[in-house]
Amino acid sequence: MIKRLLTGILIILFYLGMPELHAQAFDTSIPNKYVAENKFLTMEANMDRPPAFETIKLLLPEPYWPVQSDVIQSYWQIWELEFSYAHQVTKENKFVSPYIEPPFNGHIFMWDACFQTLFGKYGHRAFNFQGTLDNFYCKQHKDGFISREISIATGLEHFEKWNVSSTGPNLIPWSEWEYFLNFNDTVRLKNVFPPLLAYYQWYRTNRSWPDGSYFSSGWGSGMDNQPRLPEGKAFDPRYSNGFMSWIDITLQQIFVGKILIQMAGILDRTNDIKDIETEIYKLTEYVQKNMWDNESAFFYDRYRDGALNHVKSIAAFWSLLAGVIPVGKTDEFIGHLENPKEFARTHRVPTLSADHPSYDPVGGYWCGPIWAPTNYMVLSGLTKYGKDSLAHEIAFNHVTNVAKVYTQTGTFWETYAADAILGSSMKDFVDWNGLIPINDLFEYVFGIRPDVPANTLLIDVRLKDEYGIKRYPFGKNGLLDILCEKRKKETDKPAISIQTNVPLKIIVKWKGGELSKDIKPGKIKL
Repeated sequence: MIKRLLTGILIILFYLGMPELHAQAFDTSIPNKYVAENKFLTMEANMDRPPAFETIKLLLPEPYWPVQSDVIQSYWQIWELEFSYAHQVTKENKFVSPYIEPPFNGHIFMWDACFQTLFGKYGHRAFNFQGTLDNFYCKQHKDGFISREISIATGLEHFEKWNVSSTGPNLIPWSEWEYFLNFNDTVRLKNVFPPLLAYYQWYRTNRSWPDGSYFSSGWGSGMDNQPRLPEGKAFDPRYSNGFMSWIDITLQQIFVGKILIQMAGILDRTNDIKDIETEIYKLTEYVQKNMWDNESAFFYDRYRDGALNHVKSIAAFWSLLAGVIPVGKTDEFIGHLENPKEFARTHRVPTLSADHPSYDPVGGYWCGPIWAPTNYMVLSGLTKYGKDSLAHEIAFNHVTNVAKVYTQTGTFWETYAADAILGSSMKDFVDWNGLIPINDLFEYVFGIRPDVPANTLLIDVRLKDEYGIKRYPFGKNGLLDILCEKRKKETDKPAISIQTNVPLKIIVKWKGGELSKDIKPGKIKL
């Protein structure tokens, strides 16, 4: 009787909320040895206040393109807005570095941050945009997990770890690699490599199927509402994995795996990536055999029963950066980007092929509109395959159309209509839109692309207009003024003036010619 009474009392106390009697969740996390090398976990916070735009404007590159003044106006406006969204670290969020995050829902987002830092590298003299990623590294779990979304107010994660939408896509290595190619910063590369490797391994362990392919969700992939999951099933495109092999996620793992291998080679840590080398080989074989349709020359998501979904999504173009297009099929695959019935619309490149029933010509979020990050992915991938002419064509279309919408509306939009010169979804949206008037303009319209570790700058001249950039950053201390004079024909050798404070090799390409020259500090005309 007494025993039963005591048991009853204990049960009552438990339900009354006695904390000492509550069952605690058992931590099943398996420590990853590379997390022990993560210096960001113990890094002292940088509490500096970010600078105001007015005080640092002269530290930013200054593009020059007289015949497209609206593009130049949008360029400066995007920088001003970005700096207005710079945040100071607080004691409450326990971040370690000042960061950029436009007002959306009060959180920092993993894949947004990746693309923001890709254009932020051009403003590094004014503000350390790359530090935004430090605030993800400093929250890494002992098993390597990093949340995709973290509260600015509290520093708490927005998702429970095992939620399929809790993390990804895994693109941080791309950002860090591009930063390295612009600054040759081996100290940072050494510091970020362990948390990146630990996260890659966590992702592989917890986001892959037994056959090696990867999965995610609409939210986890970043493309919320694309009609990719099996029809007629109890799946929500935002939250469900659909028991599906996701083509973008699988290709991204190949892409960033190759980057980690390159990092390991520079850092003399090749023994740490042997498993990645094996996985890349197997994944490449898998996507070419199981996620490629030879008849349509396209990559697709794969359902649990082995069938392909035959949804032509922009997700497939991650294959360009991953470098996995089957031999002899490159032109046929890339041809989809030049097909007016699919991706060559008024504004390029829609996120869903125009021949799909769910395609929306003026809206639809991820069911047709143009997004800055996916367009930049396509451009970068085309360059990897030597399709620079097409990359320039798409970038020119994209940059000038966005500038027209900016002139008409006075603002930037989350997405842009594919079949009209029109902004859609959220207005006053900056975030990764900085890629458009900065990276797309510099790298693909102007054709200026650096490789600082090789001390080389490429100028791929496609415009006949006069154009250039003042205060173009090259490495840690280099500053260049570059001016391309107006030409009558594309085949005319461009006349280029360059003033530099550092020695470097210049490679100039144009339709019908190429030259290279080692130049010393000073002013030179090529």
